[in-house]
Amino acid sequence: MPHSQTSAPRDSLAGVRLARGASPWLLPTVATAAVSLLRARRSGAAKAVAVPATALAAGMLWFFRDPEREIAQGRVISPADGVVQSIMPWKDGRTRVAIFMSPLNVHVNRAPLSGTVTSVEHVPGGFVPAFNKESENNERVVWHFDTELGDIEMIQIAGAVARRIVPYVPQGTKVEQGERIGLIRFGSRVDLYLPEGVEVAVEVGQKTVAGVTRIDRG
Repeated sequence: MPHSQTSAPRDSLAGVRLARGASPWLLPTVATAAVSLLRARRSGAAKAVAVPATALAAGMLWFFRDPEREIAQGRVISPADGVVQSIMPWKDGRTRVAIFMSPLNVHVNRAPLSGTVTSVEHVPGGFVPAFNKESENNERVVWHFDTELGDIEMIQIAGAVARRIVPYVPQGTKVEQGERIGLIRFGSRVDLYLPEGVEVAVEVGQKTVAGVTRIDRG
């Protein structure tokens, strides 16, 4: 049966469930909006600041939302909310499924399978838009999981706006399928490599939901 996924403590504000790692961006924005709103009645300058500051704070709350999910059944489930950008056979027999995350998507990524995190490697690089071919050399975090299907590689890739990837769990951690494992601030791309012999169930252009959309065909 599908199960609800709990998580480690995360940031929160006014009852809104937010992604861990959101506070450095969110708190100053909300504080600026609150102060400008309080002063708006007495100051024209504060009133001019209040509207864009409040809009930005609302946008931040939306960007960093972290909803609970009923985790789907299946061998491999999507690690990211977004749209399937490409499905590419790899030279070693694996298949790469690239999921593009826009700024409007949930930015929290989840474990595609249950297993043990065997490696979490930060690789420095550029910050070009994730839909460009040049994004292959972008800043990234490379994950490896020891699972029932063997080694599974997943890569979180930064983009033009996303300048920070925040891993939630270290090497050696045992994770459940659908567990929150990291955050890409303001979106970007997640690549998942399926082992040889695993058939892809999604199509290019299809929307995915982290922890919900099944990636493999059983």
